[in-house]
Amino acid sequence: MVETIQGKNLELHEVEEKFGLELVNDDRFFGEWQDDLPELTDIERQRLDRVKACYLHISKYTRLEKSVKMVVLSPLLDLAGFYLLPFRIATEKQVQIAVEDEETIIRGELDVLVLDHNFWVLVIESKRHSLSLAPGIPQVLAYMLANPHSDFSGKVRPMFGMVTNGEILFSSK
Repeated sequence: MVETIQGKNLELHEVEEKFGLELVNDDRFFGEWQDDLPELTDIERQRLDRVKACYLHISKYTRLEKSVKMVVLSPLLDLAGFYLLPFRIATEKQVQIAVEDEETIIRGELDVLVLDHNFWVLVIESKRHSLSLAPGIPQVLAYMLANPHSDFSGKVRPMFGMVTNGEILFSSK
């Protein structure tokens, strides 16, 4: 009998065991995120400060996941240029992945997916600002594995995942 698991109910050990994933503790694993980064402009810093101020304001009144998406994710996606060509955004996209050699199907709904044509660039899972990010990590990993275009033209292309509750982005400078 086939077992269906909702992505939001996954635990990290299940994703590691079912898909052979492992934590990499090498500080240089994502060197492209650490080396030769451009300096932020004054305008970019001002926009980030405004997003932070907006988040701090709404966090006093609401704890909804949709608020985090609107107030934090949307301006950051804009600042990163993900609303412009060649990118496009998909939200609340249904995904499903079958576990090889087992009768397990994982289903879920991506909060935000950034695409470059059919290539998945970034998978984002957002949580209410008061929640821990830990439950979102196995969820976003499983959703990333559901990418139907993970091997594009015989060439492996990187794909990124992000889990946020809004607060973690602005907890330190």
